[in-house]
Amino acid sequence: MAKVSVEKLLKKADLPNRRSDLWHPYYRGKIEVTSKVKIDNFDDFAVWYTPGVARPCRLIENEIKTQHKNISNEVYNLTNKWNNVAVISDGSRVLGLGDIGPEAAMPVMEGKALLFKYLGGVDAFPICLNCHDPNKIITTVKCLQPSFGGINLEDIAQPKCFKILDVLRGSKDMRIPVWHDDQQGTATIVVAGLLNALKVVNKGLDEVLFSMVGAGGANMAVARVMVASGVPKKNIIMMDSKGILHPGRKDIKAVKKEYNLKWDMCLNSNGEGREGDMFDGMKDTDMVIAASKPGPGTIKQEHIKVMATHPIVFACANPVPEIWPWEAKEAGAVIVATGRSDFPNQVNNSLGFPGIFRGTLDVMATTITDEMCIAAAKELAKTAEDKGLAFDYIIPSMDEWEVFPREAVAVGQQAIKEGIARLKLTRQEAFERAEALIKRAREQTHSLMDLGYILKAPSVN
Repeated sequence: MAKVSVEKLLKKADLPNRRSDLWHPYYRGKIEVTSKVKIDNFDDFAVWYTPGVARPCRLIENEIKTQHKNISNEVYNLTNKWNNVAVISDGSRVLGLGDIGPEAAMPVMEGKALLFKYLGGVDAFPICLNCHDPNKIITTVKCLQPSFGGINLEDIAQPKCFKILDVLRGSKDMRIPVWHDDQQGTATIVVAGLLNALKVVNKGLDEVLFSMVGAGGANMAVARVMVASGVPKKNIIMMDSKGILHPGRKDIKAVKKEYNLKWDMCLNSNGEGREGDMFDGMKDTDMVIAASKPGPGTIKQEHIKVMATHPIVFACANPVPEIWPWEAKEAGAVIVATGRSDFPNQVNNSLGFPGIFRGTLDVMATTITDEMCIAAAKELAKTAEDKGLAFDYIIPSMDEWEVFPREAVAVGQQAIKEGIARLKLTRQEAFERAEALIKRAREQTHSLMDLGYILKAPSVN
């Protein structure tokens, strides 16, 4: 590729960074609290606050006391709990930035809350904890649940991210769904993308060989959901920074109690028994899924050149993919996906969590199962397939807003099927509910922009 062309592509790729430098201090935050009730005059505050507010308080209290419940239905009817989600992080593994701490993680959690609202109509609150102890995080989440209808764990390092999610999901004390987006969210979107990518190259799910670069929380969850979707575990070759996972990895065996999922991959994946580095791991594989160290240069063109015919590359690291898309294509990749919205085929959690939580909240599901994630993945894939698949279109983009109510319906109906939904909705009822809430959130934002309450952003060259 000509030098001038590469320079142009790099400048385009850097545009979000240049805008970020200007826009973040300009707006001083991405979200704020607004009212949703009428205030015609100050008499209305006698309803919304004292003395009128005592009425809903008593109703909730009496329901719990008289019916001996550990969860109130009235609180969902009388407050915004039904639509509130906490985005919780300790800042120990943020995007591709690593352990940057809770305050430095706030811009990411605010961004997450913005996407929750605009794409899913969900009211999300960033809560960054000055605590790295998994047991204290678990206790904190349990203490927070009266205010929220769901918990989104975010950017928490492994192995504690596995413990936190597993303990909370399995706890009798937790009465609301808990999900870890870096695990379940990433897995959902990657599976949606790979289902369609394989259709484009006419390869079967159970016959291809996958290489996976990175053995953190994201790829571990991706592998689990892949297997649940029909991929034989032996057809996955996973690599960490020290090479291929295999039974001879004494370094992993020594910490197998703490890294039990990683040790399981050593024992049960990699059916060919490969050992070695990234070249050995990617050789003759049909598809590589990378969720590792940000690039460029983490994956090299030489790695792709040793893959099978019509190789598929998912380079999902943020903020910079493991290899630039144009470099991957020069090396022979026919389909390239990244986690960024400024390239085709964005395989990013933003396509998942807004719709998945919308569907979960709408039926008041008690948890979010892998089967619900797979239902979301299949609906995402079907939405793109309905429009026509292509090498540069294997998954919907965020601006195709109809994908989110469709995804919400698929998730909600799966929860009902599994018997974990407290509210039973028909498919039509679920779609109308999700569509109305998402449409309202989008139109509200644009109305505030039109009225000048959300200021126009400064231009960046």
